Amino acid sequence: MTVTTHAHVGLTVDSQDRYRWITLASIGLLAVAAGMAALGLPQFDLHGPLHWFGIMDPLCGGTRAARYTALGEWDLAWKYNPLGIVTVIAVGLLALRAGVGVLTRHWITLDITWTRRGRWVAVTIAALLVIALEIRQQGRAELLMAGTFTLV
Repeated sequence: MTVTTHAHVGLTVDSQDRYRWITLASIGLLAVAAGMAALGLPQFDLHGPLHWFGIMDPLCGGTRAARYTALGEWDLAWKYNPLGIVTVIAVGLLALRAGVGVLTRHWITLDITWTRRGRWVAVTIAALLVIALEIRQQGRAELLMAGTFTLV
């Protein structure tokens, strides 16, 4: 019996940042989360048009969740959107990676080599998680619509 792996995962250390755009985006997003923690939510509407008809998407509540995560109020962040917690933690780790890279000139990189089946399994799992999050967020439509800008 042959056992095949779906992906090979490893860490490499490079002398330069192979993913500079991800590093810059993560630092920018971390700055936005810190700004929202200090100054509050944006004073302009970030919602898509379906929001006003009560149709939530998987990202609804993400801005508030990111702000609450940055404030350390994880229970409120989870209440609005667990993806906000995951995003802030991920960009925080990427910013930490950037700090280590700048100081040491050694850039830690996560390398994943997928098999065709492994990629299919990962995409299927991701799609199912997005569907589950969509169902969860739609079930919280009243909460997610409360306190948002209204149509005039």
